[in-house]
Amino acid sequence: MMTAFWGEVIGTMLLIIFGGGVCAGVNLKKSLSYQSGWIVVVFGWGLGVAMAAYAVGGISGAHLNPALTIGLALEGSFPWKDVPVYIAGQMIGAIIGAVIVYLHYLPHWKATDDPAAKLGVFSTGPSIPHTFGNMISEVIGTFVLVLGILAIGANEFTKGLNPLIVGFLIVAIGISLGGTTGYAINPARDLGPRIAHAFLPIPKKGPSNWRYAWIPVLGPIMGGAFGGVFYNAAFKGNVTPSFWFVSVIMVIVLFILYIYTKKSQSQKTLSNSKYI
Repeated sequence: MMTAFWGEVIGTMLLIIFGGGVCAGVNLKKSLSYQSGWIVVVFGWGLGVAMAAYAVGGISGAHLNPALTIGLALEGSFPWKDVPVYIAGQMIGAIIGAVIVYLHYLPHWKATDDPAAKLGVFSTGPSIPHTFGNMISEVIGTFVLVLGILAIGANEFTKGLNPLIVGFLIVAIGISLGGTTGYAINPARDLGPRIAHAFLPIPKKGPSNWRYAWIPVLGPIMGGAFGGVFYNAAFKGNVTPSFWFVSVIMVIVLFILYIYTKKSQSQKTLSNSKYI
């Protein structure tokens, strides 16, 4: 019988096959879906989440996302002892899924000249590089994700409909909030494929943008953690010490990043003014 660990491996693998696959179809030249647009991408990811959840929901609960796993642990509905196992499964599944997408689109990598388009198949990147703005986007997006999943779970739907509703939640987040950073909202979704991009023999692939990679990891973890403790406080009236701990840590981190970004922008402006 399949264990929860393997459920998370297979579920996250399916998520990346669908999600990375739609990004490949839109980004890579000579694909029949080349340049079909953002709406196609967000529906590909949303339906991918739904299908992956249907596949392994009865085995592992289909977290498929370290930020959700941590958020549920802080909310109290998931045991902390299982968190490392789930995250390990999610990361392995994400890497495997990315490798499968690479193989599926094998002739298209050489046909595509733009290294950024190739990286975009695997991982996210900001439309405007801005450390604080990019971080807050990932925090908000993942907060909405975890809060939304917990709210969906508290409602009664026709049996078996929950995964589809969660899929539409992903679509809604992508349409409304995804235009800033590509809405990673999942550390495994971004980091696993980025690792695959780094080691796969993709022709003229360019760098994996490790300088940005920490944002779609830390941002979703903070947003997911806050989503879990906020749901407890606002919807259950259960204000735990974890709520204050997570809130304080998040405010401190965001304040530091705000100051850092403001200082960096000022230095950049000053540097540019020297050449005017």
